[in-house]
Amino acid sequence: MARTFGAKSTTDDVLHGVDLSGKRVLVTGASAGLGVETARALLAYGASVVGAARDLGKARDATAGARAAATGGATLELIELDLASLKSVRAATDRLVKDGRPFDVVIANAGVMATPKGRTTEGFETQFGTNHLGHFVFVNRIASLIKPGGRLVNLSSAGHRFSDVDLDDPNFERTPYTEFGAYGRSKTANVLFAVEFDRRHKPRGVRATAVHPGGIQTELGRHMTPEMIQQMMASINQSRPAGAPAFEFKTIPQGAATTVWAGFVAEADAVGGRYCEDCHIGELNRDPAAREGVRGYAIDPDRAKALWAKSEELVGERF
Repeated sequence: MARTFGAKSTTDDVLHGVDLSGKRVLVTGASAGLGVETARALLAYGASVVGAARDLGKARDATAGARAAATGGATLELIELDLASLKSVRAATDRLVKDGRPFDVVIANAGVMATPKGRTTEGFETQFGTNHLGHFVFVNRIASLIKPGGRLVNLSSAGHRFSDVDLDDPNFERTPYTEFGAYGRSKTANVLFAVEFDRRHKPRGVRATAVHPGGIQTELGRHMTPEMIQQMMASINQSRPAGAPAFEFKTIPQGAATTVWAGFVAEADAVGGRYCEDCHIGELNRDPAAREGVRGYAIDPDRAKALWAKSEELVGERF
């Protein structure tokens, strides 16, 4: 009988009794928060992990406990990756492709949130450029290393409800910039990327999914002041449906649970091309006050194809 999990399930709850020996997994953002917990959980259940991070010194320190938790000969390697620089992205992928060892699962976990208006090295708006375009190039360049039967797990967010992607003005050159508007665009892009990647790679048995980890207090919120956090929580609670519980932050192990559930426990056909939350499939929900579910624009297959084409145009590379 299949086990069921929910919002309070942890990585250890989800992986209890699961043997990941022999699996090889790549996790981006392995220097803090969800990335470190994801690596720890995978290593503890026998999977070897390649952790990608911008600051390798920070990543080594942050993953010391994860490395100590490894069982069954599992290993942790670290590679340098700055998603805000396509030069760095391409250098990292060149090394991985040259190495040639395949992956069972790639977890696109790294990201930034609610940053002041800025630009990546190549001039893309910071959040769209880092959260989406950096991963778009990174994942596509190593796609051939994902084994048949493997998966891509993109970290998205309920923040995708803030805004759809803008394919006419992706870098806010004409649109007034807002921190959460830009974040919403990038998180919608993460879902759409999974939808189209899944369509393209399903014939060879590789599936892709997007996950919302839940609200967690990690370094991701470094640009948010205490006042911004209080305002956000007040807004969420004021708009919640009658009878719904008040918003609560998840712990980091609870936040990483949906990632490992979608990558290793859920049926591939169930999560392929879908948006997941709280260790289940997120349903289409158009209610602007709802905290659960996915907006239709984020899983629209035609929108996903259009974003893919626009992304190729922006980065100057076809996949």
